[in-house]
Amino acid sequence: MSAEEQIKATVTGNDVVLFMKGTKSMPQCGFSSRVAGVLNYMGVEFADVNVLADDSIRQGIKDFSDWPTIPQLYVKGEFVGGCDIVTEMTLSGELDQLFDEKGVTYDKDAAEKIREANA
Repeated sequence: MSAEEQIKATVTGNDVVLFMKGTKSMPQCGFSSRVAGVLNYMGVEFADVNVLADDSIRQGIKDFSDWPTIPQLYVKGEFVGGCDIVTEMTLSGELDQLFDEKGVTYDKDAAEKIREANA
């Protein structure tokens, strides 16, 4: 299976996917850590793909999304964005709206606590 086929299968086979450096339990970059931390804190079930484990996936995800940086978040097969976009969406409540629209389970109270802590 090509890197593109693997990526496509992962993105379509999971409701929420984070392509990141490291894993959700052991991120290996600050940006990946921030996005994984938000998702973990909000209680979102997500698949993590460690791009450091496979160079073809590391480059392949950048080509797939036409986005130059990692991490990259996908929800229900749709590319959401990287660290800055996910952070902005979390603080504005847009991430909650996206999860609600897509039927993704998350802890609404935890999302509010993130916003309160950053107000």
